[in-house]
Amino acid sequence: MIRIAGISQLRTNVKPSARVEALDWQGIGKELDQQGNAMIEQLLSPEECRTIAGLYPNDEIFRSRVVMGRHGFGRGEYKYFSYPLPELLRELRTAVYPHLVPVANHWNEGMGIDQRYPEQYADFIERCHHAGQSRPTPLLLQYGVGDYNCLHQDLYGEHVFPRQLAILLSDPSRDFTGGEFVMTEQRPRMQSRPMVVPLRQGDGVVFAVHHRPVQGTRGAYRVNLRHGVSRIRSGHRPTLGIIFHDAT
Repeated sequence: MIRIAGISQLRTNVKPSARVEALDWQGIGKELDQQGNAMIEQLLSPEECRTIAGLYPNDEIFRSRVVMGRHGFGRGEYKYFSYPLPELLRELRTAVYPHLVPVANHWNEGMGIDQRYPEQYADFIERCHHAGQSRPTPLLLQYGVGDYNCLHQDLYGEHVFPRQLAILLSDPSRDFTGGEFVMTEQRPRMQSRPMVVPLRQGDGVVFAVHHRPVQGTRGAYRVNLRHGVSRIRSGHRPTLGIIFHDAT
């Protein structure tokens, strides 16, 4: 696993959009091509992590709450933010998207998928809303002792942007144990490949939502990816999820 360094000596007075622009997006794209995920160090400061995690009790800024055990999703719960999004989330969503578009379009070309994604996020979200996908999908997840998230894919409608971002908001060296971010990759006629992404507080992971192309001896073929979170052994693990397509 390669760590993509964020800004050293991270300060809260550095806007998230500036941190995003300073990242090694060429390296992130290469890691996405090779692994289906890429880890980004210090995308958020500890103070920003605590601020976002502290939003959870404020029901007025969320559109819905999901108790995972009721739906067979695992254990724990999460809430979807409503529009307008908190400024920091809106800024991250808008700033990260255009850097992921070249890889997304390259992947679709390799998999023989005709859809291409516009360079600007406003144009893509307008496409979603025009198709009836108008419910915001950024979410705040809460895991306690014994909680976990089953392997899954966040699709939500016809228009799916094939990358998403998760940011760990608590410190695994202090606040919880267990709770690793995990992925599986299923290749045709092969056993699934497991991957564990060792996040620290403020680290983000960009990862494939559904499929990615892999180059074989006879050309590119699709592999299927799922993601989840292993069982929390102690403590509390809040996480921010940023999905770029909206839901029906």
